[in-house]
Amino acid sequence: MNADPTPAYGLWSLAFINIAVFVIFAFSFARPQSRRDWRSFGAFTAFLVALFTEMYGFPLTIYLLSGWLASRFPGVDFLSHDAGHLLEVVFGWRANPHFGPFHIASTVLIFGGFILLASAWKVLHAAQRENRLAATGPYARIRHPQYAGFVLIMTGFLLQWPTLVTLAMYPILVFMYVRLALREEREALAQFGADYERYAARTPRFFPRFGATAAAAER
Repeated sequence: MNADPTPAYGLWSLAFINIAVFVIFAFSFARPQSRRDWRSFGAFTAFLVALFTEMYGFPLTIYLLSGWLASRFPGVDFLSHDAGHLLEVVFGWRANPHFGPFHIASTVLIFGGFILLASAWKVLHAAQRENRLAATGPYARIRHPQYAGFVLIMTGFLLQWPTLVTLAMYPILVFMYVRLALREEREALAQFGADYERYAARTPRFFPRFGATAAAAER
């Protein structure tokens, strides 16, 4: 890999700018209101802080794995920004990592996650104002599109720039979102009763149905 020889770390102002941009961007789509919303958004913010701190500040993962990386990939300058895209390095992508398969996949997941967050919030906010069940838009395909959106974004960032800290945080955050989703389902069942039972019976929790399976569920 012909990595950019310019050091890409110690750029704390750039780390702060990226954290602020993505947090504000996510906030504008998620718009947390309840304590539970703030808890899930705060956990997502912590993930972004850990990510961009390593991406532009201090490369903890590269530092801890420096011995293995140097022996496995001689000639790669791991203090350059390009080499920080570790999946592209490990799987042998030698061109610009921003055009590599993992980076492209990460971009699709990140933008898809933000689009899902935005569309879900509109439906949920309207339903809350009218005191009715959110069951249209993305809520017609899955019961928890907002949490799914956060997971898509985190998955995208992991593909783009994996770190030991974010890899450790990822399953913890996914577990937290699943628990929050289950708690919301209990509350929705208590509030909407049979309407929610019918909705839950035809709508998957996190993974949408497609094709014949989806058509059968809608009957």
